[in-house]
Amino acid sequence: MKIVLNGEIRSFGGETLAELLVETGYSGRVATAVNEEFVPSSLRISHILCDGDRVEVVAPMQGG
Repeated sequence: MKIVLNGEIRSFGGETLAELLVETGYSGRVATAVNEEFVPSSLRISHILCDGDRVEVVAPMQGG
């Protein structure tokens, strides 16, 4: 399936948001949204993605 991850079209062979995070190398604390709806970390394993979904992943950054 094709999804849009952080503004870039990407092919994805899995089903869930959790699988997408593993496949794309996101680890640790991140915030996720699918089609502009926040998805809590506890629901990522059961959140099924569909062709054309828009996924945003945001990781906290340190700085000042």
